[in-house]
Amino acid sequence: MDKNKNTHEMVKKAYGEVAKKNMSCCGGASSAASCCTTDKSYIIEDHVVPESEMGLSCGNPLAFSMIKKGDVVVDLGSGGGKDVFMAAEIAGSEGRAIGIDMTHEMLELARRNAVKFAEKTGLKNVEFREGYIEKLPVENNFADIVISNCVINLSTDKQAVFNEIYRCLKNGGNMIVSDIVLEKPLSEDMKNDETLYSSCISGALLRNEYLKCIENAGFKNIKILSDKKYSVTQVGSDPITGQAKDELAGCAASITVTAQKYVFKCSCGGKC
Repeated sequence: MDKNKNTHEMVKKAYGEVAKKNMSCCGGASSAASCCTTDKSYIIEDHVVPESEMGLSCGNPLAFSMIKKGDVVVDLGSGGGKDVFMAAEIAGSEGRAIGIDMTHEMLELARRNAVKFAEKTGLKNVEFREGYIEKLPVENNFADIVISNCVINLSTDKQAVFNEIYRCLKNGGNMIVSDIVLEKPLSEDMKNDETLYSSCISGALLRNEYLKCIENAGFKNIKILSDKKYSVTQVGSDPITGQAKDELAGCAASITVTAQKYVFKCSCGGKC
């Protein structure tokens, strides 16, 4: 079995357990996955579907008001659907919000939550599709906005993910993602720790490498909108990462990044 498949299965198992428990990853004493912090600013208290708030966020990519009425939004690693529902409300009945997830249990949970969303809002503009973020189940030039919240760091091929985001965005479309990056290299033991991988730590890239992947995909106007380093208190209070708090403190940060797909189209018909 290749590395990508092994990693996919490991992450599916961890997040499948979270979906089954339908609880925050920070809420249990023996959580299977803990891609989150104790920073409550990432929790949306008055969410229209509170059951979709699972505490798996490391940022809030929707806080920067980039979605407009009528937009098509794609969410990578949509989990219980929290960000999809928020995006769908903003996009309105003329827009769409589509969540992509590879974990069957998460998709089941999100689709149940979608029924509640429709009942509460009257909107039927959400959809959840099964697939891998390295090979998105959407066509070329499809989305106005692509979002993701603490998910890309779980991929073993982040360049492929950003290439796929670029492919599915319309010309002029924007990506806005929140993710974990490293400020310094991890030890070899920590890199090979499966628990820390599911916790969004050992699979994370160094900051410069992460931003270079975005640039290599072809994106322009790359900007960091939010940048928060993790403290000893934050990692120490987590049941998983707390075991390695001395090594993790100060080495990881949550960033929110935006970038634009812009393909220059000359009006001269190729004569210039």
